[in-house]
Amino acid sequence: MKRAWAFSCILALSAVINGCGKDGSRNTTQESGASASQASAPLGQGASDTLAASAAQGRSAPATVATAQLPAETAETLRLIKAGGPYPFSEDGVLFRNSASLLPQHPRGYYHAYTVRTPGSADRGQRRIVCGGSRRQIGDCFYTDDYYVSFKRIAP
Repeated sequence: MKRAWAFSCILALSAVINGCGKDGSRNTTQESGASASQASAPLGQGASDTLAASAAQGRSAPATVATAQLPAETAETLRLIKAGGPYPFSEDGVLFRNSASLLPQHPRGYYHAYTVRTPGSADRGQRRIVCGGSRRQIGDCFYTDDYYVSFKRIAP
């Protein structure tokens, strides 16, 4: 009895996630602008794999933004990167894999992520700077204020 109930739950969940048919599978995720590959990802597939697949379908290069147009806290983060730290969070300087291919392609280990403080936030917030190349280099950096969903290249 428990197996039949579990199987029914899995089947119902699968139908809800994947939709009832090709034409009827449009859901609110798609209507809000997400790609079809994100909305109908098979169970167990990582979100980064789905994003990478949609990125491979042709993304344009990130827009460029001047440092002066970014929040004031980015200047402090860039200063810390150039100095090599110390960083306010232990997660700063960690490897950024670029698995969604939103940034230009480079070998693994090229990009590292750093926190841009968000005033009033109780945690690290969503703002980050991702820089490529050797540590302490700020010539190939990108800013995101939506936790790696989109990027803007920081003009050198």
